[in-house]
Amino acid sequence: MNAVLEQPRAITSPGPCPIIETHRLVLRPHRMTDADAMAASLNDWQVTRMLSRVPMPYHPEDARDWLNRVCSGTLADWYLAITEGDDVHIGSVSLELRQGHWHLGYWLNRFYWGQGLMTEAAGAAIDRFLRRMPESEVHSGAFADNAASLRLQQKLGFVLLDCREAFSLSRNAMVPLIETRLRAQDFRRPKGA
Repeated sequence: MNAVLEQPRAITSPGPCPIIETHRLVLRPHRMTDADAMAASLNDWQVTRMLSRVPMPYHPEDARDWLNRVCSGTLADWYLAITEGDDVHIGSVSLELRQGHWHLGYWLNRFYWGQGLMTEAAGAAIDRFLRRMPESEVHSGAFADNAASLRLQQKLGFVLLDCREAFSLSRNAMVPLIETRLRAQDFRRPKGA
């Protein structure tokens, strides 16, 4: 009997969405009970205008529709709820497989801006993701008028790739989008993550 050695398979999924604890935060999989908090955060024009795929106004039903898909357990993507350890949803960070590339997305309730929380959350999510998927690149981007998001990506090691027009659902218009990419060897882990 001849034994056939199988070649190791490339990892195509980072595995189940984890729970990640940082210095100040707990990132956990989303739950259906997050709908009201998500709606309250995303019904804020200051938050939603920086996101491409979120309508304005944003209702609890919109959150429940999104959560039904995300909580189904059928997606390889990671959608992490950001909490301060008290289990109250204050934002989201995701790593989604889109058009063959892993893509970082994120948003944070406006009342938590300016504290470095999103750098901590995104950095921790990327760190865990790259441990599971060390050969992967992570793509992201931000609208050209979102300087804070572009600074966050630069701190983590993302480099600028291109600028193109992208449709913003909340603005109902085409908006300049700066595309970025992070290679594993360029990742800069933030303090606290």
